[in-house]
Amino acid sequence: MTAPVTNKVTVLVVDDSPTMRGLITAALRRDPEIEVLGSACDPLEAREAIKRLNPDVITLDVEMPNMNGLEFLEKIMRLRPMPVVMVSTLTQAGAEVTLAALELGAVDAVGKPGAGVTAQEAFADLAAKVKVAARSRVRAAAPAAPVQRPTEYRAARDHILGIGASTGGVEALLTILSAFPADCPPTVVTQHMPATFTRSFAARLDRASAAHVEEATDGAPLERGRIYIAPGGEAHLEVTGGPSPRCRLVRGETVSGHRPSVDVLFRSLARRRGPMTGVILTGMGRDGAQGLLEMRQAGGSTLGQDEASCVVYGMPRAAFDLGAVERQLPLSRLSTAILDLCAAPPAAAA
Repeated sequence: MTAPVTNKVTVLVVDDSPTMRGLITAALRRDPEIEVLGSACDPLEAREAIKRLNPDVITLDVEMPNMNGLEFLEKIMRLRPMPVVMVSTLTQAGAEVTLAALELGAVDAVGKPGAGVTAQEAFADLAAKVKVAARSRVRAAAPAAPVQRPTEYRAARDHILGIGASTGGVEALLTILSAFPADCPPTVVTQHMPATFTRSFAARLDRASAAHVEEATDGAPLERGRIYIAPGGEAHLEVTGGPSPRCRLVRGETVSGHRPSVDVLFRSLARRRGPMTGVILTGMGRDGAQGLLEMRQAGGSTLGQDEASCVVYGMPRAAFDLGAVERQLPLSRLSTAILDLCAAPPAAAA
């Protein structure tokens, strides 16, 4: 049996539970632009199905017999890189494993149905994520490069850094923030991510960076050497004005299709009109483009990730086309460029 010729996004569903395979398949088949070619109950069966069917995307469970999903993902990204969307339990342990999968090269993740959550609710955006994954740039996993941090660095007084990211942002943020020194500028980050994931993500970034990384809380003062991650799915993160800026969590409707929204974060920085830098990273859609333009118009410096290094060149493209981005740079050069823009003048640093 060979894969049929089709213009649809073709998918292989990999999960050890027959019930879950059925639910995922049903959710995907509701989208007329997707064709589910088949399913597999474990990585050994999946390996043969990938060779036979050559799907555009696979959905992959984490906990399976014979070989867990992380081990299988590592082999896929090393031997045959292809778009993968992880399907994980929305628990603390599930979040940590899913983040590890995103670091290994999975494009995105969705949570399985849990207590009080129906399959229709849990998989509401699965089809959209699969279609984004099919258009993403997937590369073979590269060996981790040694982290290069500046040995002597002092952030400028009152300078605030805002960063926005979506699909592919886990890898991008790890790359950038792991190179930050202990005295980095106060940094606020909005990454599109499920609610249960951001605390684990902040902890992972904290281990990788010399700065302190935490999930943002309402009223937390913005301080040098600290990085604040917007809580996923719960509220928008803003920065209050005044001489003593703080985090503010604002509950409300989605903005630009998201909560938290990058546009909301960037607009709050633009209103503050102090020294600031805005950076927009890989992601699907337009969230952050208008807010970054407002930051630039308010006198801030702005950077965007370039097309070649993005997993999905959507948000940075939208911002660039709008005139919001002063410079586009590859991911490997962004941390140095950001720190240069946020550094204290030599006399002030002495």
